[in-house]
Amino acid sequence: MNFFSKMFKVTQLSTIRMIVLFYFCAVIVSMALLSLPIFHNEGVQLSFIDLLFTSVSAISVTGLTVVSTSETFNAAGSIALAAVLQFGGIGIMTLGTLIWLILGRRIGLRGRELIKIDQNRTSFGGIVKLLINIFKIVLLIELIGTIILSTYFLNYFDTWQEALLQGFFGAVSATTNAGFDITGSSLQPFAQDYFVQFVNMILLILGAIGFPVLIELEELIRKKSIGINPKYNFSLFTKLTTITFFLLILAGTILILFLERNGLFFADKSWHEKLFYSLFQSVTTRNGGLSTMDMNEFSSPTLVMMCILMFIGASPSSVGGGIRTTTFAIMVLTIYNFAKGKTSVKVFGREIEQEDIIGSFIVITTAGMLCVVGIITLNSIETFSLLSITFEVFSAFGTTGLSMGITPYLSTPAKCVIIVLMFVGRIGIFSFLFLLRSIGTRESYHYPKEKVIIG
Repeated sequence: MNFFSKMFKVTQLSTIRMIVLFYFCAVIVSMALLSLPIFHNEGVQLSFIDLLFTSVSAISVTGLTVVSTSETFNAAGSIALAAVLQFGGIGIMTLGTLIWLILGRRIGLRGRELIKIDQNRTSFGGIVKLLINIFKIVLLIELIGTIILSTYFLNYFDTWQEALLQGFFGAVSATTNAGFDITGSSLQPFAQDYFVQFVNMILLILGAIGFPVLIELEELIRKKSIGINPKYNFSLFTKLTTITFFLLILAGTILILFLERNGLFFADKSWHEKLFYSLFQSVTTRNGGLSTMDMNEFSSPTLVMMCILMFIGASPSSVGGGIRTTTFAIMVLTIYNFAKGKTSVKVFGREIEQEDIIGSFIVITTAGMLCVVGIITLNSIETFSLLSITFEVFSAFGTTGLSMGITPYLSTPAKCVIIVLMFVGRIGIFSFLFLLRSIGTRESYHYPKEKVIIG
């Protein structure tokens, strides 16, 4: 009997509860790791709540911090934190499976079920091979990112060791969309350096666009390289999520440019500076958490718009959180088709299943209510402005990591609220709802149907 089967037999937990348990265990292990004095700068002591907050933020690859990462962790601590970001970004089940395979063990049916749900897959077919490919692709992206950034950072830092550390941590943080930094001020020191911004944007996009998209792109490139040149048919998921993903980036960039056209921050900036500030912020707001400027420089309309982008988040089966791009796309398509008098949703020669349509609205509604509860709760226990609290809540749920600067000053109860939002944002709304559902609940009867007036 393999490890996963033993865990199921011992705990008698549902699949969803098992996944949540694994994430809880990952948080505990991260707390134990990051609490070691050898990883701290001299004189640093972390309280329990700050250690818990940092660990959950790292495992959920959010990036909200109550302590300065650069002032708290030394070089070894930064590497340890990067390792935690890897587990959180790629997924606990993915890395756990790879370790199990390295040990020569077999992944049973229960284990595959855990992996399938953790990666938002619809079938068991080729799931272990998929995880191996995901790991290879992510590792390759991070390696290339590390080499490029480390080499370039030799222009900024005095020693090659510091340049390598900054390049390595920056590549891991960007690829996993974690939002952590060891510069002390995110990417603001590189606000005028378009090359650093461009590399980070590419890494952020590759991490957030979805692993299935990367797998299909890898397959297309591989076939082209060996001379196989048939017309490649991308899946509906890849078409829908990719188009939605880049349309949201474009819309965000245009809206920031428009809303900030008369803003004080943009007043003395050239057209290309305005463009790069807007483009980078549009990319990072979706899930990245890195920033080239202080969020308080933006106007209120821009910050509200950014809350919407953070709420939508990244693509499914990626390193990111939020309601996900496909959920948003299905909602928009459903409303559009309903307004047109159509009873089904068709896109790219395919029809969206009713189950997915209902699921999308469940996710959006539940996530919206969760964020509203979070905003009301924080507003009742903190004295910060409603906008800064709203921004913090959407950033936590979307596992984005951007803040208007209130995170370090939150009270312990407020930190607990943010911790819950980050955790739910990482495991996903469906997992959260299944966690609350009774095991084995099944309808055995139906009542007569009756129309209800709505709207």
